[in-house]
Amino acid sequence: MVGALTTGLLCAAGLAAPATAAPAQDPVAAPALADGLALTPPMGFNNWNSTHCRADFDEAMVKGIADLFVDKGLKDAGYRYVNLDDCWALPNRDANGKLVPDPARFPNGIKAVADYVHAKGLKLGIYTSAGTKTCNSAGFPGALGHEYSDARQFADWGVDYLKYDNCNNLGVDAKQRYRTMRDALRATGRSIVYSICEWGENKPWEWAADDGQLWRTTGDISDSWGSMVSILKQNLPLAPYAGPGHWNDPDMLEVGNGGMTDTEYRSHYSLWSVMAAPLLIGTDLRKASPATFDILDNKEVVAVDQDPLGKQGTVVSSAGGRWVVAKEMKDGSRAVALFNESGTAQRIATTAGAVGLPDAPAYTLRDLWQHRSYNTAGTLAATVPAHGTVLLRVAADPDWAANPPAAELGLDGSPFVEAGTPATLTTAVTDLGRTAARQVSVSLTGPEGWTVRPTSAATAAALATGKSLRTGWSVTAPAGTPTGSYALIVQASYRSPSGQRVTGALPLTASVVLPPPSGTSYASDLPWLSATNGWGPVERDTSNGESAAGDGHPITIGGTTYAKGLGVHAESAVEFYTGGRCSAVTARVGLDDETGTRGTVAFEIWADGRKAASTGVLTHATPARAVSADVTGAQVVRLVATDGGDGIDYDHADWADPKLTC
Repeated sequence: MVGALTTGLLCAAGLAAPATAAPAQDPVAAPALADGLALTPPMGFNNWNSTHCRADFDEAMVKGIADLFVDKGLKDAGYRYVNLDDCWALPNRDANGKLVPDPARFPNGIKAVADYVHAKGLKLGIYTSAGTKTCNSAGFPGALGHEYSDARQFADWGVDYLKYDNCNNLGVDAKQRYRTMRDALRATGRSIVYSICEWGENKPWEWAADDGQLWRTTGDISDSWGSMVSILKQNLPLAPYAGPGHWNDPDMLEVGNGGMTDTEYRSHYSLWSVMAAPLLIGTDLRKASPATFDILDNKEVVAVDQDPLGKQGTVVSSAGGRWVVAKEMKDGSRAVALFNESGTAQRIATTAGAVGLPDAPAYTLRDLWQHRSYNTAGTLAATVPAHGTVLLRVAADPDWAANPPAAELGLDGSPFVEAGTPATLTTAVTDLGRTAARQVSVSLTGPEGWTVRPTSAATAAALATGKSLRTGWSVTAPAGTPTGSYALIVQASYRSPSGQRVTGALPLTASVVLPPPSGTSYASDLPWLSATNGWGPVERDTSNGESAAGDGHPITIGGTTYAKGLGVHAESAVEFYTGGRCSAVTARVGLDDETGTRGTVAFEIWADGRKAASTGVLTHATPARAVSADVTGAQVVRLVATDGGDGIDYDHADWADPKLTC
C-alpha cells in the first residue's frame, strides 16, 4: 500500500526520467499464449478503487454496473469485464475446502451474478491471491495450495477473468505460484483471462507472457496526481514487452474518484491508452458525473488503446516535463500524446518524422479530445495546460487538403500578475498547416473587472505555413485582488482556403501573486503557487503523516527533529513565486523517520525550467542532506521530491528548514 507509511491545437485540454528510458537492448519476451485471449488490452470495471471492502460492494452493485455498461454505451465502446475484487468470500472455506461467497453480499451466489452479466453480453471477473490469504486485513482465503479446486469453482461459476494477487505468499517462488494457477486454469477447459498481480516485484514482463495475458508492473495506484505520474514513469520503459495477448498493466483507472481534476483524469486516460494498458474503470459508475462518462466513453481514445497492432507507446522526448509519447498504429498512423507534467502551461512540440511517420507533403492531424481534423506541414505542437494532455492521431494522408490548416495558440510572458500593476503578455497564433490561414483574429479575456487591452495588431489578412500573428497585451488585476488563480482565455478565429471558419480557445491560468519578502524566510511560512503530492496534502511544519490534512507529526530525519519545514510524499512538487527577486534556496532533506526502514526519494530544486540542484537517491539510512541552489532571476522556484525510480511506497520526505533568500 502507498498508505501513510506505506487542447487541441486550438484548445488546451516530463517526466524527470530521461527520454531514453527503454532498455539498452530490446528484450526477448517469453512467447505469448496462443489461446486467442486478450488480443487487445482488457477493458471493463473493477470495484476496488471506489469501494474497497465497504458494504456497498455487493450483488446489486455488480448488476448495476453491468446495466450501466449497456445503458450508457460503454459496452459499445468496448468495455466487457465486470470484475469483483477482494472481500467477495467468507473468511473461511467450507468443510470440503471450497470457497464460500459472502451471503450478505451475494445472496444468490457468484454463478447467478455471472449469469446476469453474461445475459448482458458481458463477462465476469473474480479475485484471489497467490498466498494463504488475500490482501485485505480481514484475511479472506487465498488460493495457495488450493489452486486446482479454486480454479474449478471459478470455471463452474462462469468466471471469465481472474485477478491473482500476491499477499501472504509464504515466500514461495513467484514463478512457481503463478504457474501453478496457470496450469489449474488451463485444466478447467474454460477460457479465463489471467491477470498476474505480483506488483512487478519479480519483473514478470521478463517471464510471464507464457503464463497470463497481463501482469502488473507497479505497486497499487492511488487517486492522486503523484501516484499516477509515478506509475506512468515505471511503466513507460517496458514497451518492448507488450503485445497482443501479453500486456503491461500499470493498474486500474482512478478516473472519476475525485482525487484529481478532470484535466488530470483526461491525462490519466490518454496516457493509459497510448501505453496500450488494460482499461479497468475504478469508479462507481452509479455515481459518476457526465464529465467522467465523457472521458471513459471517448471512442477515439479507446481506439488508440485497442489498436490490433498491439504496440505500447514509447517516449520521444521528455525534457522539462514536456512529454511526447508516440504509438504506432496498425493503419500506419501514429497516436501522439503531448503531456505536460509541470504545474504551469508549456509549449510541447515534435514533428511527424520524429514520431515515425514517413516524409510527406502534409499530414492529417486529428485531435482526439476535440474530435476535429486539420492538416499540418509536419509540426505537431500545442500549448498544453498544467497537467494536461493533447492526444493526436497523425497520418501521412493524401487527402490532407480536405482539412483546414492546424493553428497553434500560445502565450509568451509570465502568467504572474501583481495586483494593480500592469503585466505584459504576448499571444501567438501560428499556422502549422500546409495551407494558409486567412482572416485571422485573436482575443484575450480575463476575469470581470480586469483590464485587458491589446498593444499591437490582433488581426492578420493571412498566415502562411509557419508564420505567426503575435499580439501584445497589457493585463491589470484591480488593486486589492486576492492572491490565487484566475482564468485567462485566448480565442482565435480564421478561415481555411475553402472558406471554412475555424474557431478555438486556449484556457490558461493567471496567478495573482505577492512579491516575496526581503531577507530570509522559511518556505513553510510563504504562500505557494501550487502543491502536488503523492499521498495526502503537503503539510507545513509537520511530516506528511496520514492521508488527511493536518495529521502529520514533528519532522524528524535521522533522529533529529526540525520545527520548520514541508512534509511531502513523492511524487511531490511545491512551487513558490519569487518574481526574479530571490537569490538562494537552502534546506536539509531526507526521508522522515516515520517511514521506518523503507522508501527511496530524490530531492530537486528547480529555478523556472532549470534544475538548479539535486541530491540523487536517498534512503532511510541517509542522514539529513544539505542542499542549496542559486535561483537568481527565477520567476518560480519549485521544490521537487521524486520516487527514486522504484515507486512511491513509503516515500514520506521532508524539506527541513527550507529557506529562501530574497
